Amino acid sequence: MDTKIKIAVIFGGKSGEHEVSLMSATSVIKAMDKEKYEIIPIGITKKGQWMLYDGPIDQIETGEWEDVAREKIKKDPQKYDFYIVPMGQQGKTSKSLKELANVVFPILHGPLGEDGTIQGLFEMADVAYVGTGVLASSVGMDKIYTKKIFEQEKLPIGKYMVVMRKRLREDQSVCLKEIEAKFSYPLFIKPANLGSSVGISKVHDRKELIEGLLKAAKHDRKILIEAFIKGREIECAVLGNDEVKASIPGEILPSHEFYDYDAKYFDDGKSKMIIPANLPENVIERIRELAVKAYKSIDCSGLSRVDFFFDEENDKIYINEINTMPGFTKFSMYPLLWQETGLSYTKLIDELIKLAIERYEDK
Repeated sequence: MDTKIKIAVIFGGKSGEHEVSLMSATSVIKAMDKEKYEIIPIGITKKGQWMLYDGPIDQIETGEWEDVAREKIKKDPQKYDFYIVPMGQQGKTSKSLKELANVVFPILHGPLGEDGTIQGLFEMADVAYVGTGVLASSVGMDKIYTKKIFEQEKLPIGKYMVVMRKRLREDQSVCLKEIEAKFSYPLFIKPANLGSSVGISKVHDRKELIEGLLKAAKHDRKILIEAFIKGREIECAVLGNDEVKASIPGEILPSHEFYDYDAKYFDDGKSKMIIPANLPENVIERIRELAVKAYKSIDCSGLSRVDFFFDEENDKIYINEINTMPGFTKFSMYPLLWQETGLSYTKLIDELIKLAIERYEDK
């Protein structure tokens, strides 16, 4: 290829998953084919400042990139000045996001990253971007509305209910009675709009229930209560736009009581991933089929990971949730699943960029 494709890799962000994004971005940038792509790293601080970065890649993961980027801006503000959407008032030397890059690769997790907000910004900037569009991103981020759509599509999910933070504060005792009337312990408490298991609690009694509700309420005005499903934790990666394919499934053996934030990213690999999952062939095919159906049900494109519970005793499969921007760290399931399915990390990135361009040109 005579001309390299310019890829803006955006990382960081204001969500509680900022550090996960730094790890994912570091891994992706290292794996990208430097012969094909000109990589333009763009970091977003926890306070929301956007900065171009051209320092050592390893300093992205450590967080040191921020100081490096700020020093570059001080020394040469014109070179490192850029804006997202052209408004006709910027300096002549600054560039829009579209002028900077052919494709944006947003490696952002959580609110303001995979919830449709930044995807809408990319649509306004008229630039191709990796991952799902505005609708699928916003629906996929909201676990409650995801479940509503899965219900409408007759996809198998567990029992759940919703508690609003305002009502919890006003009528805590009533909320507790309603929850205990519908569920038996243990059960799960989750913020509706966070990923990477941030703010999630597995509770075993009323005291833990109160603590779990208050913990989730710190993160979201909508709180999801889910029945505990005794089953194996199975994950399946999905890839594509109109033509969609699913990877072989993998199984999570968490180092903690459940696969929480620390178990996912900060236990030095103590949580185990079994790829492929040791499952009967008919179960594998059912999981792959359900993963594609879940993906299509919310109109995903590019990529997603669908998480399941498999109840061996009753031979039942339940969809837990869908993640429209799964982690890309060295411990992450999504790239490992495709690697074992026959698509290497580097080739997976190639495919995601190709899908982003395909969708942009198909508008």
